[in-house]
Amino acid sequence: MSDPTVQPVPAAVVEQVDAADITLSNPKRAVIALGSNLGNRLETLQGAIDALEDTPGVRVKAVSPVYETEPWGVEPGTQPSYFNAVVVVKTTLPPGSLLERGHAIEEAYDRVREERWGPRTIDVDIVAYADVMSDDPALTLPHPRAHERAFVLAPWHDVDPAAQLPGRGPVAELLAGVGREGVVARGDLELRLPE
Repeated sequence: MSDPTVQPVPAAVVEQVDAADITLSNPKRAVIALGSNLGNRLETLQGAIDALEDTPGVRVKAVSPVYETEPWGVEPGTQPSYFNAVVVVKTTLPPGSLLERGHAIEEAYDRVREERWGPRTIDVDIVAYADVMSDDPALTLPHPRAHERAFVLAPWHDVDPAAQLPGRGPVAELLAGVGREGVVARGDLELRLPE
């Protein structure tokens, strides 16, 4: 006889639990840099973090403090400042699939790629993926300019002080080399780990 108080578990929930289990089998650690200088920058960064967490095969493990930085490669005062953050994820997705997901998140926020270093609602960049080193033009790993960008190194160092950038060495030393000029920690702003 069946117990009427026991409700069957919805199939969607079972799928989610199964997906979560799969996610834990041999995940790789990836570091993703986020930047936004259009619209509600903080809300957009949080939305991107939540979208990463909602990706099957991706779990967000750490979220950095928010930094405010001047746009790179353009005349001062011609664009709004950026909010930047770094997230550390564990993922079973291969790097190419993670990149596709990053692009899909950018598209969801109407990211327009009209000009190099142009303003953008959201930028989702894979900085490093495990110890993978790749010269593939579609996805160079680690990110070819990460080692010289304080807006990537400073938040990454906050979430993982012992981090290493593959082929470049300790993030702490790289950050000391480039300095923190133009990169301001915004202690009044906070991004949260997804529930």
